[in-house]
Amino acid sequence: MPETSAQRALAVSLSARSDTDLARLFAERHISPSSTWRDMFDAAEALLDPASVARGLPALSRDDAVALLDAAEGRAATGAIREHLASRALVGDDGLPFPTVIDAVRDILPSGIPDAEPPRRTVATPESTAAASEAVFTNAASLADILMQTLDAPLGRIGSGSLGAAERRRLVDAGAVSTAAEADLLVGLAAEVGLLGTNDRAWLVSPAGREWLRLPTLERWQRTASALRDALPAAFRSPEGGWIPTEQWRSATPFDPEGPDRADLWITRLVRWGLLDTAGRATPWALPLAGGADVDTSALRELLPPEVDRVYLQNDLTAIAPGPLAPHLDVRLRSMAARESRAQASSYRFSAATIGAAITAGETADSLRDFLTGISLTGLPQPLAYVIERTAAEHGRVRVTTDAESHLTRVLTDDETLLRSMEVDQSLRSIALTRADDELVSHVSADVVFWALTDAHYPAVAVDAEGRPRALERARLAAPEQPTEAANDIYADLIARLRTGAEDSDAAWLERELDQAVRARSIIDVTVRLPDGSARVFRLEATGLGGGRLRGRDRGADVERTLPLSHIDGVAPVE
Repeated sequence: MPETSAQRALAVSLSARSDTDLARLFAERHISPSSTWRDMFDAAEALLDPASVARGLPALSRDDAVALLDAAEGRAATGAIREHLASRALVGDDGLPFPTVIDAVRDILPSGIPDAEPPRRTVATPESTAAASEAVFTNAASLADILMQTLDAPLGRIGSGSLGAAERRRLVDAGAVSTAAEADLLVGLAAEVGLLGTNDRAWLVSPAGREWLRLPTLERWQRTASALRDALPAAFRSPEGGWIPTEQWRSATPFDPEGPDRADLWITRLVRWGLLDTAGRATPWALPLAGGADVDTSALRELLPPEVDRVYLQNDLTAIAPGPLAPHLDVRLRSMAARESRAQASSYRFSAATIGAAITAGETADSLRDFLTGISLTGLPQPLAYVIERTAAEHGRVRVTTDAESHLTRVLTDDETLLRSMEVDQSLRSIALTRADDELVSHVSADVVFWALTDAHYPAVAVDAEGRPRALERARLAAPEQPTEAANDIYADLIARLRTGAEDSDAAWLERELDQAVRARSIIDVTVRLPDGSARVFRLEATGLGGGRLRGRDRGADVERTLPLSHIDGVAPVE
């Protein structure tokens, strides 16, 4: 099929498609909604451009790629695969590829598609199953630590979107992960399943991630396992909704040069989450998931260490958990104590600073005592009770509120020494505190002033108009994920323009052919309808097009002719 004929065939096919089908095609082929196409012929020309075709091939599955290569050899695609390839504007209505598609296919895979690995019908061994259950426990805890670290301070991203070197070191130093590579892997996993979101400059915990932190370990694992399966690239998925044998993932997208690396990444993610053993075999609890069913946690539950809900509180201001502490208790305990070690038995250390941070976040002396007494196997040691009482008494000596009339932020304290110290403290320059009688005022918001004072180690508390303490949440969460704008809406204006431009498709195509002929100074046979109803063919060298007329030199009579476009019935190139 000549290139111009292919463009016209595709343009006709595009005109016959619904707006929804066109929008889906443009999205799959990564077409910009701001494209300046005027009609379906422009769209067809752009979609058949070699560069555009090359961008559209990598997403094809192995079955699609095999069918496309067969079609390039003259064996037309059939059935559902033909419909899929046609929907992506790669084959015509006859199931055969367009010329530029054939060229791209042969250029990318000149030797054809390598044979796929045969599936290995083996199951995980007891030893590999035990190792996978350990991976579940270890990586679920590591991911929780990453989210906790991100709640304290967002994880910075570099231009490529990956973690910065400093952030990798921060996670390693905090004990959340053991290596920088592990940090990248688990942050990528968390982002893939929606536990982390981004503001372009940093990773932030999402609302779903905040909720996830309070779930029991088994439920954490279950939710993430299902989300990982659902996030797998389409080429790795089976028709039943599970996944194809993992040994076939590297060759699942033959046109994609990054396909093997993507397959290795996903296999590593599933191994880390205990869905696969290190040989790539589905673990017993992942077999239903691999087959397209819901995850089964019964086999995994027996292998995970039991969680505890009690700790030993000691006189040296430490807490020792005699086993994995239930996540909701761990999260709250870490809001008032620094975790010193993480293992099946973790240790936590209290200090005036950690107790102060808990009070800042909304705890009170009573709530701290009640919580710690409730989880303690040894009661509340007197040294810890003293730190709580002293810190609570000190806390709140500086009150931060907003004046209802002036909307200025007011900083109040009965301690004149503290007042003078804050007034001259150079670390507080950013909030511009100024003296007003027996208080300080600032044009900066009360929340910002409060956190600045807290960071400078002043015993500040935020209060409302009635003087009641109010808790402030410092953790920045990622914005809730917005529903993805439907492709129909994204491409509505473009599709409407194409529809308008295609109202007289024959005239539009004729003008397009003539314009190409003029640009190339081609020799063409032009069929003209005469006033008496007869037709005459003129062989012209096309020289100009405009004002509804074609100009060209008649090769037979050696004269210039000007022909009205409205009288031209057909154009054919001269070989």
